[in-house]
Amino acid sequence: MGLGAPPLTETMTAVALVLASASASRARLLTSAGIAFRQLSSDVAEDALAASLIGEPPATIALALARAKCEAVADTLAPGPDSLAPGAAESAEPPVLVLGCDSILEFDGRAWGKPGSPEAATERWRRQRGGLGTLLTGHWLLDTATHRATGRTVGTEVTFVDATDQEIADYVATGEPLWVAGAFTLEGRAGPLIAGIHGDPSNVIGLSLPALRTMLQDLGHELRDVATHAAAGDSTP
Repeated sequence: MGLGAPPLTETMTAVALVLASASASRARLLTSAGIAFRQLSSDVAEDALAASLIGEPPATIALALARAKCEAVADTLAPGPDSLAPGAAESAEPPVLVLGCDSILEFDGRAWGKPGSPEAATERWRRQRGGLGTLLTGHWLLDTATHRATGRTVGTEVTFVDATDQEIADYVATGEPLWVAGAFTLEGRAGPLIAGIHGDPSNVIGLSLPALRTMLQDLGHELRDVATHAAAGDSTP
């Protein structure tokens, strides 16, 4: 199970959601929204896949990576041959939906993923400070029972402050920007360096909650099908 995964809820939901990502930020988003899920990371070679898509629009790249992650995890959940044997008992488990996500920053017409090194992160920030970019998150949701799937890419505009060289150096030294799309986190240490956003804030963190709602409906489900439920008598809002 990936980082940040909460324990499974005791209440069985109508649909079992699997997050095909090791992202702690995405896990926190789902948990805060009251959505029950399991978290499994994929073994997709993201850099190699992204390299094969060079020249494609950033939104296309984000969606392709999200789909690859989703399908890789879904393959690990595929039922074995014994479950298809004549006379096999039907499973009482709920339907399983797998959600894959991938985020990319589009800036000056280019797609920026994870910088991976202090040097790359510093260069990114020197380019994007004082500028406007679009954080794109691709989402792919697959129903493992019916093999129906739906996907969408959501964009949120991000305006960066005109950070000084020292502010950039201090931020890069934390290590935070090295392994996140666009070299920043809205909810982390980069918060003071973000002047504003226009659009869905959850999308910037890595998973658009409104988009998830819509995709569930695309596959014939509702948000309440994956929601945790408060204990009886709990009136906490």
